[in-house]
Amino acid sequence: MNWKAGTAAIAGLIAGMAPAQPSMAAAPSSPCSLVDTARSDAVLSVPFRVIDGRIYIDVRVDGKGPFPFAVDTGASGMGRADASLVSKLNLPVTGSSETSDALATARVETVTLASVELGGLVRRDVRVMTRDYSSRMAPEAAFAGILGREFFADGLLVIDYPRQRLTFTRNLALKPGEPGVLGYTRAFRVPVTIGGVATEGNLDTGANVAFVLPQALFDRVGGGAIEAAGEGKLTNTTVKTGSATLHGPFRIGAATLADVRVRVSEKYPELLVGAHALQHFALLIDQRSAGVALCPPEAK
Repeated sequence: MNWKAGTAAIAGLIAGMAPAQPSMAAAPSSPCSLVDTARSDAVLSVPFRVIDGRIYIDVRVDGKGPFPFAVDTGASGMGRADASLVSKLNLPVTGSSETSDALATARVETVTLASVELGGLVRRDVRVMTRDYSSRMAPEAAFAGILGREFFADGLLVIDYPRQRLTFTRNLALKPGEPGVLGYTRAFRVPVTIGGVATEGNLDTGANVAFVLPQALFDRVGGGAIEAAGEGKLTNTTVKTGSATLHGPFRIGAATLADVRVRVSEKYPELLVGAHALQHFALLIDQRSAGVALCPPEAK
């Protein structure tokens, strides 16, 4: 079972799990118009591919490549470098850092990338953690690195899943308090309603699952029969999980999902909203204003 490969949050999807179905009744809202307009004068607008829900793009590192990188909103900092990339570029270890999976922490080595280039966006002297992520993944899903939250911190990031296009611009912004814009205080935990229960969920594009619910939250929203789903591997720990179907509906801003196959864990501390839920929508993130918007295809 492949859980989120070494990043900071839980993930996983067992074979054969049914994908969530998007609502087609959401009304257009102002933030969603930015999905198209952001491409004008954007710093970058590049296609991406999706493998088991995860976003993959081609990145040049230290002038070499391109290398496959995942875009992971659940990863803190600028990103990660897989051990294979460190070996290929003969990068020296420059220090160490601490990584957490919400249950345990571990010490990991860090390296410095002289340059990381994606489209017209170039970051220099990028310090990232390094681990062997890819050996735990299927060959087609292996990556050379991860772009984390801070890589896109100074602009508006638009992840258009239906069109498989990633856009980044500094010329547009999400406005706090505007209808359809969800504010957050901790990236990227936003209001989520499950049926009649209001809670908070972590939007994580690196998690190849629809939703993961703590057992206590699952019980609050009506619960039901849970099937054994084996163990899930986090960055530093392993947890037992179950799977179940929840009608919900799950509501996140303009996005609505119903009859969703979810994971349930007694140990995991928060609701996780993964790639298999997000992939039906366009996701807009503006860290400058601490705002997020989710847009169904017809709302753009």
